[in-house]
This record gives sequence, C-alpha cells and structure tokens, in this order.
Amino acid sequence: MSFLIVGIISVFSNFVSSKLTHGRIHNSAIAIFVGLILAYVGGTITGGEKGISDISVFAGLGILGGSSLRDFAIVATSFGAKMSEIKKCGAVGIVSLLVGILTAFIAGAVVAIAFGYTDAVSVSTIAAGTVTFVVGPVTGAALGAESTVIAISVASGLVKSIAAMLFTPVVAKKIGLNTPRAAMIFGGLMGTTSGTTAGLAATDASLVPYGAMTAPFYTGLGCLLCPSVLYPLMRLFLS
Repeated sequence: MSFLIVGIISVFSNFVSSKLTHGRIHNSAIAIFVGLILAYVGGTITGGEKGISDISVFAGLGILGGSSLRDFAIVATSFGAKMSEIKKCGAVGIVSLLVGILTAFIAGAVVAIAFGYTDAVSVSTIAAGTVTFVVGPVTGAALGAESTVIAISVASGLVKSIAAMLFTPVVAKKIGLNTPRAAMIFGGLMGTTSGTTAGLAATDASLVPYGAMTAPFYTGLGCLLCPSVLYPLMRLFLS
C-alpha cells in the first residue's frame, strides 16, 4: 500500500509540475507538499504523532518516510559528490556555500523566534529547515526535537525551494545570473537543489549543470554544521 501511494503521488506530482506549472515548480516540491497535507489529515483523524502512518493500512509509509531511509538517501547523495567537482568551483564555491548556509540559518532562527519559539532545539531545527527541507529533519532528529517542530522545518524548507523555483527567472537579469560562474555562486548561496535546478532551467537551461555543481554540497555541509556548530552557538544566544 505504501509503495502504491508513493507511486500515485509521484505520478500526480509529475503531471502537475509538467502540465500545470510548465516545470516552474519541481515535482519534488509538489510531492512534499502533498505529503505534508496527508500527514496533517492523518494526525487530525487519529490524534497521533506519525501522521497518516498512524492509520494501520498506511503504516508502511512510516517505514518509507522513516529516519533510516532518509539518512540513507543523505549518505548516498554525499557519496555521489566528488572532490574534483568541488575543486572546479574554487574558493568562490566554498565561500558561497558557507554564506548561504549561515544566512538561511539566521533568517530561519529570526522567524522561529518571532513566532514564539525560545528554546535552542526548536529554533535550531526550524532554522536548519530553512537551510533545506532535508537538513531540518536531520538536525531535529539529532537534537531530539518534537515531531511538530520537525514538520515545521520541512515546511520552511519547502517554502524556500518553491520560492527559488518561482523567483529565479524573475531576478536573474537583475543579479547578473547569466554566466556559469554566477550559476555556481547562486547554487552555493541557495542550496536547495530542486529549487535551484528548476529555477535555472526556467532561466537558461545551459546554466543548470553549473548551479547543480555546488547546490548538492549545500545539504551535506548543512547536515554537518547545523547540529554540531550552529546549534551550540544558538544555545549561547538563547541561554
């Protein structure tokens, strides 16, 4: 049943992405949005903590969406990265990654505090979700955050991804996003791979490989820095 549901959501997301949004919104973002809706519906019906997987017939989704496969996907992505590709980006690629992660984390932390979160674990988890919707759950799991906070972190990352997809073509000319070097810097600053690649594809398809060169490292670096470096700093700030 879980494989069937995931397959249906994937087909639906691909259809909506290609036919209704003409590729402006990546199918992964649509699929995540549908997943969040199902999680909300399931939690409302059962009053449980695991979304729709609390309903027995959908229990398999708790395995497919569990931490084991999530962490496996992250590790697999990291193993796909090559140091030779990082070297091609040069110092500007590394600096853009650090700046992108720090600015996203700080922005997310400010929003979390503005909405009433005051403990370092919750603020750091939501801020990490602003980095990407993968870094948020990884950070939340490492810090022992509540499931509600982790869900918010995923939602914040999804908003960022969709924003990158929609607004990249709009601001491309204004920010000089018209060269491979600019695309690499942009990929490092934005980080969200689906948002970056979809946005660049709508801007200039020839720039996609360059933006995709730095963006994948963003997630791995975020998973490393958010729970181990930025969270302790957040504890000092909120203590």
